[in-house]
Amino acid sequence: MANPEGLSSGTVPPPFMVSYGITNKCNLNCKHCYAEATEEASPDELSLEEAKGLIDDLAGWGVRFLVLDGGEPLCRPDFLEIASHASSKGIMTGIGSNGMLLDRDMAGAMKRAGIQVVAISIDSAQGEVHDAFRGKKGAFYQAMNGVVACREAGLPFQFGMAIRKETLAEIPDMLNLAVASGASAAEFFDLVEVGRAKVDCRGSSLDAGERKWVMEWLAQAQVDCPIVIRVPACPMYTLVLQEKQIKPRHFPQENLTRIPYYGRGCAAGMPSGYLRIAPNGEVSPCMLLQINLGNIRERSIREIWQESPVLQQLRSRELKGECSRCAFKEICAGCRGRAYAESGDMMAADPGCWLSIRA
Repeated sequence: MANPEGLSSGTVPPPFMVSYGITNKCNLNCKHCYAEATEEASPDELSLEEAKGLIDDLAGWGVRFLVLDGGEPLCRPDFLEIASHASSKGIMTGIGSNGMLLDRDMAGAMKRAGIQVVAISIDSAQGEVHDAFRGKKGAFYQAMNGVVACREAGLPFQFGMAIRKETLAEIPDMLNLAVASGASAAEFFDLVEVGRAKVDCRGSSLDAGERKWVMEWLAQAQVDCPIVIRVPACPMYTLVLQEKQIKPRHFPQENLTRIPYYGRGCAAGMPSGYLRIAPNGEVSPCMLLQINLGNIRERSIREIWQESPVLQQLRSRELKGECSRCAFKEICAGCRGRAYAESGDMMAADPGCWLSIRA
């Protein structure tokens, strides 16, 4: 078996991207919330000084991209101070937000704090559908106001859109809305039933055939789409891009290879991949692969990254079932979060993959 990047040297390169949930507090009650956010902040959240210390460690380690999310990061009073500290350390800093608290003043303050991109959650092209999914009437209207505020402030933003059975027919309209709104990218999150989604979205995730159709449609749409389309939780998407030899008309083809899992597969816990840190300091391989690797209050982030048996197993790519026999094992590996959520075994075959049913 080929050694993944950096493993043969004994020192695993740090993740390219880390998402840090700075608070569990949120002003919405979304059905699919992976963090199972709450109305009030958790009492064990990292303090401001602990948050800054964590960011110092990440910067010194060589992490290049930090996403501040939650909960809703704007619900934390010292959010801007945390973001400013991160950007001052030379880390590209972005946030994931529901857009509800994004007005012109906040967008301007975020830009001054050094935030370089905002991912705004838009889960339908229809306001009432978005509102029902997000648990609050008027959420779509306020989120779109946040989009306008970012655009007017010159703060780059992208759309984060959940793919589920109920909105499958809306995918073209959702992509068109992202483009028309001036988004810099469109991220379609392939719904995985973890966190609150295990109960509130039971049965809403796509089956393998539906997933195949969506990924092939998105890949073909990328030809004429002026912005990059990404699909977290579906590394098979980049296989389609390669198989169809997709050549975008509006930007260089190599821009597609900047998708974090392009040519390398599931990025959870992988060298130059991805890591998630919860508001209380607990570390997991991914927001979808919710296995506790340890807490930064007890061990340094680098020690957890280098020594975790769970991460070592993930990096081995010793997969099971259909994934173990797949020709794309090393460059795809399926979604480890979905495998774990549905089977209890993070190394099991990805039950959402359609390659085994291809004609």
